[in-house]
Amino acid sequence: MTSNGTKPYRLAAREARPHRTVVEVKGVRIGGPGLVVIAGPCSVESEAQLFETARAVRAAGAHILRGGAFKPRTSPYDFRGLGPAGLELLAEAGRLTGMPVITEVLSEKHVDLVARYADILQVGCRNMANYALLEAVAETGRPVLLKRGMAARVREWLLAAEYILARGNEQVILCERGIRTFDDEYYRNLLDINAIITARAESHLPVIADPSHGTGRARLVTPAALAAVVAGADGLMVEVHPNPAQALSDGFQSLTPAEFASLMTELRTVCDAVGRPLEPEPGARVWGT
Repeated sequence: MTSNGTKPYRLAAREARPHRTVVEVKGVRIGGPGLVVIAGPCSVESEAQLFETARAVRAAGAHILRGGAFKPRTSPYDFRGLGPAGLELLAEAGRLTGMPVITEVLSEKHVDLVARYADILQVGCRNMANYALLEAVAETGRPVLLKRGMAARVREWLLAAEYILARGNEQVILCERGIRTFDDEYYRNLLDINAIITARAESHLPVIADPSHGTGRARLVTPAALAAVVAGADGLMVEVHPNPAQALSDGFQSLTPAEFASLMTELRTVCDAVGRPLEPEPGARVWGT
């Protein structure tokens, strides 16, 4: 609270709107009554890899296709994405499967380029406090998915969202992707269920969970995803790869298509139990499954 009793994130605060915000992208409603699933590879590696994954996640019931064209890597020697060629492949895969697409923007100089191909612009955890980038993506008018920084408080996360809202872009989606933990022997990050509950209580913005980065281990993705849904998450973002052992990035936390299909089956059961159905699938495919 500020000295006069108001919240510093005035536009993001729950009190700023009588109803929860729903972000609609090509007929998919994020934050509405249905749960939304975003799925796809960590990185766009090739046409064959991306199109195989896109077909598989679409067939299993995913609503939005993810894929990284510009990758922020801890080491400068690791695979850092295909760049513009990756964007072209992602847009084509989205068109052929009938799914909207989301990809990360790393810098201000890439904003206009990425906005030409992506339906949703993602600001990753490393850039949550890159305020110039937040303002730049806001001005595209595209929906923005804002990941929480790996050491950020919920208050700081909501204030980062405020930068986008203050530029007149109300299409903001919050994403909890796990925080840094001292116990990295069994998992890479710690998916913060408390943050999902708190962000939904404090803000009218939709909140989704990324159990892939939130755990960093494929075997933990499904239980973490189900826990996030029970906690009230409006959606999930899941990494899927046809051959995780050969993935050029984050293979250890990626599900195979079969594992993703199994997750979707379990997800439907949990959705029924909590009284929140899956969002209807997007429009008809151009190619078959």
